[in-house]
Order: sequence, then C-alpha cells, then structure tokens
Amino acid sequence: MGELALIMTQCQGRLTAYVLFYKPKDFPADWDKTDLWETAAAIPDVNVLQDEDGIEARRFNASTSGDTLLYDAHGSLLFSGGITASRGHSGDNAGRSTIVSLLTEGVASQRATVTFGCSIYVQSSECDGEKKLCQK
Repeated sequence: MGELALIMTQCQGRLTAYVLFYKPKDFPADWDKTDLWETAAAIPDVNVLQDEDGIEARRFNASTSGDTLLYDAHGSLLFSGGITASRGHSGDNAGRSTIVSLLTEGVASQRATVTFGCSIYVQSSECDGEKKLCQK
C-alpha cells in the first residue's frame, strides 16, 4: 500500500485507483475489513471494494495479490504488473516508475513488470480440488 500511496501522491489528480479485497462467498460480510483495508481506504483517490469470490480478479485476469493494472480513459491497458521490487519491499522500482512516467509524461520504456505476492488462485483441498480463488 505504501507504493500505491506514493503513486497517488506523485500523480495527484491524474487517476483514481481501485483496490480490491478478495472475500470468499460464504465468509462473513466484514471478513476482509482488516487494517490493510483501512490503510488503502485512507489513501486519497483510492476506492476500496470487496471482490466477492474473485469475480473482478477473474474479469481482469489478475492472479497474484500484487497485480496492478493501469487503464486509460478509453479502457486501453497501459500497464500490468507489480509496483514493488520484490515481495513486500518498498523503495524505487520499475512498476512505480513506469506508472508515474505514463501518468506524468505519457510515455514509459516498458508496459509490464513482474508481480510479487501470493497467488490468489490456489488448487488445494481448501478449494475442493477446483481451481478457484481462495484465501491463503
């Protein structure tokens, strides 16, 4: 969330962000309302939404908890990847630099980076052997 907060500060007024929190369908309504939810909600111009059973993750082909997507006003994908240099690492990184460059200069040297995080598609007994979104 720290990297997202930096992007939102550097690009103030140039974008609106949506942070989605996965919630299994049969879990309590506020199961995903954690400290991380509150942290995301406190970032200016960030909308925090519940993604019940991963419907939105599937729609956008997101498969890792750190997946970050940037679309232009016409719905064209401009960037896909992660905004950290490694899992849980804050500091300068190609993803954040790319997004800031796209939003402030309209160009970037790359359009994708590696995403670090947990897989949100888990095939295990927790999911009755089916490939579906599960909480690790």
